[in-house]
Amino acid sequence: MAKYNLSKISTRSPKGWDKETTKKKLEGVLSELDELQNLLYAESKHSILVIIQAMDGGGKDGLIRDVFTSMNPQGVEVTSYKEPTPEELSHDFLWRVHQHSPAKGTIQVFNRSHYEDVLVTRVHNIIDDKTAYKRMAAINDFERLLQEHNNTHILKLYLHVSHEEQLSRLKERMSAPQKMWKYNANDLKESELWNTYMEYYQEAFSQCNKPEWNIIPSDQNWYKSYIVAVLLRDMLKGLKMKYPGLKK
Repeated sequence: MAKYNLSKISTRSPKGWDKETTKKKLEGVLSELDELQNLLYAESKHSILVIIQAMDGGGKDGLIRDVFTSMNPQGVEVTSYKEPTPEELSHDFLWRVHQHSPAKGTIQVFNRSHYEDVLVTRVHNIIDDKTAYKRMAAINDFERLLQEHNNTHILKLYLHVSHEEQLSRLKERMSAPQKMWKYNANDLKESELWNTYMEYYQEAFSQCNKPEWNIIPSDQNWYKSYIVAVLLRDMLKGLKMKYPGLKK
């Protein structure tokens, strides 16, 4: 079982990466994704679940805009998970998630996900460790169910920003007119719990790692978007899909 130490993983691109060159390369990958998503939809044998987790300010919304809007909206759906509603809390914790699992031929993006139920719930002592471990086992079973019974391929992405970059982005929301709508006074309080979040992220990644998590350096949005686009492209190409022939 893989072990994760986020403090040892860089949040920035490797030396030598050029912003403008990478953005140009991203355009080519997005063009490939458009065709591959069309093929996925036409063949309708596989489904894709993209799970995006990050701290506040990690760039989840920007990533979805930069990568997934390049594809046909008929075949891509985004579901954002916020604080559970009273109805959702009256069911098991995976109830609200399972109903958004992807149909064959489609790409489903989770903006936050079922992993929130073993992260924020532990940070704020809503559940104890015993319950958390049971939930992580249930997550493994749930993901295995999707993989084995609906041919779902899961891409797990953690957008890895430094604490310093997070604070900079949160403070920008207080002054930039186009970002003020994102401001939540509670975000800075949550940021103070950074180390606790990192501890529980690492444990969740280690316990729920089939398929393993991709830790995406995300201090630079141009690099983050390129790496994710390449991962998704490679996953789709690996399916060896073919367009169906004429129906008889």
